[in-house]
Amino acid sequence: MTASVLLMCLLIIVARVGDVSLGTIRAIMTIQGRRTVALTVGVFELLIWVFVVSHVIQDLRAEPIYGVAYALGFALGTFVGMTIEQKLALGRQVVRIMTRQGGEMAQALRAGGLVVTQFDGYGRDGPVQELFIEVERREARNVITQARALDARCYYIVDDIRLASSATARTREFGVWRGILKKK
Repeated sequence: MTASVLLMCLLIIVARVGDVSLGTIRAIMTIQGRRTVALTVGVFELLIWVFVVSHVIQDLRAEPIYGVAYALGFALGTFVGMTIEQKLALGRQVVRIMTRQGGEMAQALRAGGLVVTQFDGYGRDGPVQELFIEVERREARNVITQARALDARCYYIVDDIRLASSATARTREFGVWRGILKKK
């Protein structure tokens, strides 16, 4: 294998890592309803892909190793894209916690600046409280850690939020800016 073939393999891998990583970010932006960002990222993703795939297909018979580099770049790009997406942690999540220590846990979480809504319920083994907490995605793990420190047996569920209303903020809903409550 010549140095130029090795260099081309490296370029193919790097380009595939780039376009697949962008594809992962685009998919997340699409799911979150961030159309403009998804559109922009998609253009760059496909530009890279078109140039790389056309080069690989053109030279695949002469250099089959390009196909291996292409596949390796795809696999690495998936890993890198997921890692970047986790670091960005864009969006909001709801942390729902079921506990028998609802009052104390809600008070402690509120003391930490969180908005907590508490519901009474009845579980398999008797009365429980559900705490409903909306947070930035990057803060969800901290909320779980705090909850587990207060009640190691609590049960929690974390859901992504696609759309939520707000009584005090302006929200983008179905492509139209609409003030929910107007201050006078």
